[in-house]
Amino acid sequence: MSIVRIATVVPAFVLGSIPAFAAPRSRAAAGEVERPAHVQKESPLACNIAALTPKEKQRHFDELGPQLRSLKKGARELADGYEFEFPSDRATYRLLTEWADGERICCPFFDIELRSEREGGPVFLRLTGRDNVKKFIEVDGAAWLEK
Repeated sequence: MSIVRIATVVPAFVLGSIPAFAAPRSRAAAGEVERPAHVQKESPLACNIAALTPKEKQRHFDELGPQLRSLKKGARELADGYEFEFPSDRATYRLLTEWADGERICCPFFDIELRSEREGGPVFLRLTGRDNVKKFIEVDGAAWLEK
C-alpha cells in the first residue's frame, strides 16, 4: 500500500497574522505526552480480561496467542513498544486480525497496527502506546519477545 502525502502552501496574506510557515507548537514539542483527541480518560495500564467473554478469553489467550507466537519470525524493539514480523499467508493474517480485535478490547491502552508489505511481503504487528506500554509488553508479554 502506498501513502501519498500532499503538502499545500498557503500564501501569508490568506492566513492573516499567522506566519505561513510556522509550525503549530504541540504538547509533544513541549515535552508533554499528547493524548489523541478522542481520548477523554485513559484506561488503567492493566489487562481487563473481564472485557472478554469466557469463550473469547479462551480463544484469545489459549489458542491465538500461542499460535501467533509460534508463527512469529522476529521482534523489533521500538522507542514506545515492539513490532513483530509474521509470514504473509492469509491464514496468519486472519489470526492476527482476530487477535488484534480481542487485544483492543482487553488492553485498550495499546496502539495496534497491522501492516502488510506489497507483493506478498511480510506482515507486521506493531504494539505501541503511551508511557510504560513498552515496559508492560516486556513484563506481561515477555513470551512474545522470546526468540
